[in-house]
Amino acid sequence: MSKPILRMRLAHPDDAREVGLLIRRLVRRWIVPDQSLHVGKELLARSSARSLREKIIEGQRFHLAYIDGVLVGVSAMRDDSHLVQFFVSTRFQGFGIGRRLWERTMRDAIRRAGTPRFTLNATRCAVPVYLRLGFRAAGRERPSPMGLVTTPMVLTLPNGRGKGA
Repeated sequence: MSKPILRMRLAHPDDAREVGLLIRRLVRRWIVPDQSLHVGKELLARSSARSLREKIIEGQRFHLAYIDGVLVGVSAMRDDSHLVQFFVSTRFQGFGIGRRLWERTMRDAIRRAGTPRFTLNATRCAVPVYLRLGFRAAGRERPSPMGLVTTPMVLTLPNGRGKGA
């Protein structure tokens, strides 16, 4: 049996439904158990097809990863510097898909804007993943304005400059 081929591309507005299904499934599994009921509901609502479609149209760049035509990963960047979505299907975690998806997302931001520094707000279960990708905690775990408990994290590229900057 041959090794499955990972294909990646940018999302289009009509991908929003499929992206939302993957995100909501993973949010329910990994994030909601650590949050209040109200915050969990709000987070799931923000992952609706309508909300994601609007974000894509407004310019957030969603990178999608597929294996055999099945969406297995999503990475979304706001302002070419702040990672706002990063999910890999539970079944496909541990195979390097997240690293490849992050590297593609990061290279895109560097190419587009010369980004030297990336930020994100990590939920408790995601902190170890981001540490492996080179991020470091930039503060203590705290609730966001909507109440989501996260840890601010940062990744600064060597020499503080993105390639092509």
